[in-house]
Amino acid sequence: MTEYNIGDNVTTKKPHACGSNSWTVVRIGADYKIKCDKCGHVVMISADKFYRIAKSAKQ
Repeated sequence: MTEYNIGDNVTTKKPHACGSNSWTVVRIGADYKIKCDKCGHVVMISADKFYRIAKSAKQ
């Protein structure tokens, strides 16, 4: 399992409604808060769902 840190850029399997699939990790813990790099929308999701949707990370 890949370890993610605050500030990491994450690529998701499916794109956001704005068309981007690039996100930045804002908060980590039991829930992950990620921010869309294109439109700035912030989403909080559970850690298990985050690991399912995340494809890769760039630091």
